[in-house]
Amino acid sequence: MKEIMAVIRMNKTNVTKKALVEAGVAGFTAVKVMGRGKRVEDSSIIQGRKEELLALAADDILDREETEKQVTSFLDGSRLFPRRLFTILAHDEDVPRIVEAIIKANKTENQVGDGTIFVMPIGDAVRVRTAETGEAAIW
Repeated sequence: MKEIMAVIRMNKTNVTKKALVEAGVAGFTAVKVMGRGKRVEDSSIIQGRKEELLALAADDILDREETEKQVTSFLDGSRLFPRRLFTILAHDEDVPRIVEAIIKANKTENQVGDGTIFVMPIGDAVRVRTAETGEAAIW
């Protein structure tokens, strides 16, 4: 048994749920989390994204300087990002298919922030209702 933890963009939650169901995942848990990944060092990526985000802001912003400060902190790594954390238990042989489904659902052309997937071994599982252990507790 393996545990797959996938940290993804919030706006990719529904497409990820659909991809997991289509991949045959028996069940999963999803929670809102805050975090950040590797800092983006390429200033051209940061500047391009900053311009895009500021262009989305309303023209009647009262405090343009404060808005720019928030956008900059969002991009330079000094601020945490809202994300969704999916936790999935899977048979060892199912892991590649599930990981591929998560990647396909979440990969963008943004060059940054698409998420991270962790795969870890599971020692045991216990179903509370029946006290079944191991794989019988999951499937």
